[in-house]
Amino acid sequence: MANEVVFKAMVRFVNRDRPEGQAMRKMRLVMNNALNKGGHLSSQPMGALFNFVEEDPTTGKERVINFPVQEENPYKPDLVRLAELIEHHKPELVIFGKSMFIYQEPIKFVADLVKDWEDRPVIMYDMAHVLGLYGAFQEPINEGADVITGSTHKTFFGPQRGVVTGDFPKGSEFRKLWLDIKSRAFPGSTSNHHLGTLLALLMAAYEMNEFKQGYQRQVRANAKAFARALKEEGVPVEGDENDGFTETHQVLIRIKEFGNGMDIARRLEENNILTNYQALPDDDTFLEPSGIRMGVQEMTRFGMQDEDFAVLAGLIAEIILNSKNVKGEAKKFRNNFLEMKYCLSAQEAIPFASEIFRSIFSYPAFAEAFIKSLEKSL
Repeated sequence: MANEVVFKAMVRFVNRDRPEGQAMRKMRLVMNNALNKGGHLSSQPMGALFNFVEEDPTTGKERVINFPVQEENPYKPDLVRLAELIEHHKPELVIFGKSMFIYQEPIKFVADLVKDWEDRPVIMYDMAHVLGLYGAFQEPINEGADVITGSTHKTFFGPQRGVVTGDFPKGSEFRKLWLDIKSRAFPGSTSNHHLGTLLALLMAAYEMNEFKQGYQRQVRANAKAFARALKEEGVPVEGDENDGFTETHQVLIRIKEFGNGMDIARRLEENNILTNYQALPDDDTFLEPSGIRMGVQEMTRFGMQDEDFAVLAGLIAEIILNSKNVKGEAKKFRNNFLEMKYCLSAQEAIPFASEIFRSIFSYPAFAEAFIKSLEKSL
């Protein structure tokens, strides 16, 4: 929904100077990551981009072009070809961000290319999967992004909500775009702001601000350790080994020689290991995926370290390579990690919760009774 809000606002923004009486047009052309190269579904014409981009009358398809990728590593952009394409097509919106996400996006490279254009594109970064790694992984605003969207329940450990943020100082040529974004958020796409999850988001933000450096550092270290251990166990790992296979929380493995990704993901689940089957860049269809996508952030929060992910890699290898049943071993191993880390303890959270309850309840006596009940239960 956050992406759709931006796309709606973009349509209003590109029509800002249209003559009176002229019908509104759609965006002429958008650049994004191809779906089968890791692009997020919501940034595709079949997703939230639907009906916001002009069609090419010769093909009947939306005018969307994709970032070119390196032949030797399809998870990294081909910068030479990218410069040629963006200069030739001159998109009105450039959408960075992926769901299969192991390397940085070339934000600064594109921002430097277009900074002197008379009518440059809006640069957007969908950080849904890596929002909780902001700063440690990439700093889009400082690198030239105008708009960031994201979800707050992946690497950012909160409830399911969406965010849109931007950098539009006074005098910015895109200042009006921010006004359009706000109006398309409300009343354009939402009629309420889900108070039921707002408190949880506030507490998650407190915890992220307090613990983010240690959390981010360990997430990325665990992902690299996990990838290395899988490779040592004989499981093919995607990405460049010289880069540690990944720069994010994600680890991608190729399992085509062992079976269909859907079947492998099901076998892993039957052994108490939940994963995500994934079409890799050379797959023709998501119906026959040759990859598995895994993220380490949740078990990092439960205290797993580098050496623990090596144990997990061994269990996964037994399942994939040897068709071994390790359900009991996985359950026993998981029982070593039952206390959530990188967060406020129950006792530490009470002062925050008490202040919030006192501010939102109309009757002070009710608030105090609620707080006492909370303290007693803890």
